[in-house]
Amino acid sequence: MAGMARVLVHVQRGGAGRPARFGQSVTGAFCPAHEDAAVVSCGLDGGRFLLSDVAFPGSTAILLQRPSFCPAKRLGQQPELALPAELRGRGVAAGVAVLLRASTGRVLLTRRARSLSIFPNVWVPPGGHVEPGEELLDVGLRELEEETGLRLEAGTFSWRMLGLWESVYPPMLSRGLPRRHHIVAYLLLLSAEPHQQLEARMRPSESEVSAYAWLEPPVLEAIAATEEGAGSRASGPSALPATVGVTELSDGSSGTTQLPTATFLNTAPAEGEDVERVSTGTKFALRLWLESLGEQG
Repeated sequence: MAGMARVLVHVQRGGAGRPARFGQSVTGAFCPAHEDAAVVSCGLDGGRFLLSDVAFPGSTAILLQRPSFCPAKRLGQQPELALPAELRGRGVAAGVAVLLRASTGRVLLTRRARSLSIFPNVWVPPGGHVEPGEELLDVGLRELEEETGLRLEAGTFSWRMLGLWESVYPPMLSRGLPRRHHIVAYLLLLSAEPHQQLEARMRPSESEVSAYAWLEPPVLEAIAATEEGAGSRASGPSALPATVGVTELSDGSSGTTQLPTATFLNTAPAEGEDVERVSTGTKFALRLWLESLGEQG
């Protein structure tokens, strides 16, 4: 997707909207400094992804959240850590990620290729940037097909927006100044097909995906329960399998292997090299989805 035009995030509070500034917390524009979440109205508006404190035509009221350790938040508290001019002019890009749930209850996650410039070797749902003229669902379906080869036909799924996540890379200021800044809209896609049927049509792109897994609800619950920045794992389901079956991709071929379940429960390290783990934003989306299941029950 390099070189493609990207839709940028705009912020509106009590007046005209303005472009969100790279390295300045978007979430912080809508909540007190000691909080990390706010309900905003969001939608695509005239070629921009608008977040507003009031509803506007076509907007959706949705939760916007940042991690407690969000680098953009920390930068606001440490003005001596100024960003280079070439970064300050970048703006904040809009992105979409899709949690695809099969009729069998499993959810698809993919491991990003090691060669990618941001979040390499991290488990995420398929997703990418919003391009001009696209609707959010169109972005999610396009990225799902580009990354996994999986095309969903109209009438075979339903969908809704789960929430908005403020994503900065590197994910902690202790690991360097921000180089990427996004607001990611997480969409939940509920497929009428079982995961076996969906997997049979998958043709993942090795340039973006190094492995994929259809994870079962108990593992997803445990992933959602891990707390980033807390120094320890939160309590999840008591009985988890020791390993999880994943499909590894290499040199045009694929094969099933077992990955320790503990890998999916890793948290982002404050310093040094990153570890294989599920992204913090993905955990946020999983929590929202699981909470909605509880409300329905």
